[in-house]
Amino acid sequence: MTITIREVKTKKELRTFIHLPAKLHKNEADWIPPVYMDDRVYFNPRKNKSFEYCETILLLAYKNNVAAGRIMGIINHKYNEISGENTARFTWLEGFNDTDVLSSLLNQIEDWARNHAMDKIIGPFGFSDKDPQGYLIEGFEHKPVIITNYNPPEVIDFLENKGYAKEVDLYAYKVDVPKEIPLFYSRIQERVKKNGEFSLLEFNQRRKLKKYIRPIFSLVNETFQEIYGFIPFEKKEMDDFASRYLPVIDPAFVKVVLRQGIPVAFVIGMPDISEGIKKSKGHVLPFGIFKIWKSQKKTDRLVLLLGAILKEYRGRGLDVLMGSRMIESAQKKGFSHIDSHLELEDNLKIRAEMERMGGIPYKKFRVFQKGL
Repeated sequence: MTITIREVKTKKELRTFIHLPAKLHKNEADWIPPVYMDDRVYFNPRKNKSFEYCETILLLAYKNNVAAGRIMGIINHKYNEISGENTARFTWLEGFNDTDVLSSLLNQIEDWARNHAMDKIIGPFGFSDKDPQGYLIEGFEHKPVIITNYNPPEVIDFLENKGYAKEVDLYAYKVDVPKEIPLFYSRIQERVKKNGEFSLLEFNQRRKLKKYIRPIFSLVNETFQEIYGFIPFEKKEMDDFASRYLPVIDPAFVKVVLRQGIPVAFVIGMPDISEGIKKSKGHVLPFGIFKIWKSQKKTDRLVLLLGAILKEYRGRGLDVLMGSRMIESAQKKGFSHIDSHLELEDNLKIRAEMERMGGIPYKKFRVFQKGL
């Protein structure tokens, strides 16, 4: 059967690209659809600022004129310049049930990268570390979480057979919510409070979060410089990112530490909305948002999305201050466990903190690389 690879050029082809995974995964109960409202922005060069500093290509694979797979290629010129690399990326690969389709798509992206004089290709990795990254290599028995890639175990063997090897691993920790705050946490929390230098800001309304959006993302820009794949947020990107998540953020799970009224640390968690996205089939409007809100109230899993502490204030107990209050909020809402989201393997301080809280690494993801 002949496989044809076509570059996405038209609006119709882009719709096919965006909606293809739903057709390929329609019989898989664990697959979480994308939020299509977000995808229409993500893949639109006029609305997604990342296209301004990235070379990109979208490809569809067809069998007998029926779409059977897809892939995106990215060359992030800004990151390559910052890091001194000469690397291309692949992401949004689909067609896992057909290795011929996968091979044809990857071959085309590799050739595209070579034609742009790239030395190496990594993936799955999007515009930056804010996008889903890595394929699951351990922990397939656990349900997927939003903002992570979904893949069968067979794709790992496929990539290795294609000459791909490890670039970097990431871990997701599962932390059981204790019935009581650990004593050492309580002591550190009290010490920080008595010191009087810092204050903890908590929220009960989404609208009160808005004034802290840019200060929070400015903190991310200052503290994530050494994080693998990180690209600093620009102001427009801060606003875009906030507009995507504010409607589904529970303000009770946003903690900000202030020093003299200025944010110096924060952490953001979100009740898992996977079931709501499934029931809404990825459509937030007009009525999907109600299914998402309802799923927030029923889930027993809290997902940590983002957090940072300014370098000069690390080791001062701010992580404990925010962490203990996050646990208390999780207790009040009846959560049984917290998913740490993805932690880089060499982020030993955060991993140690997760383990001190009783967390166990229950999923492992891998970003692959191949020399060109």
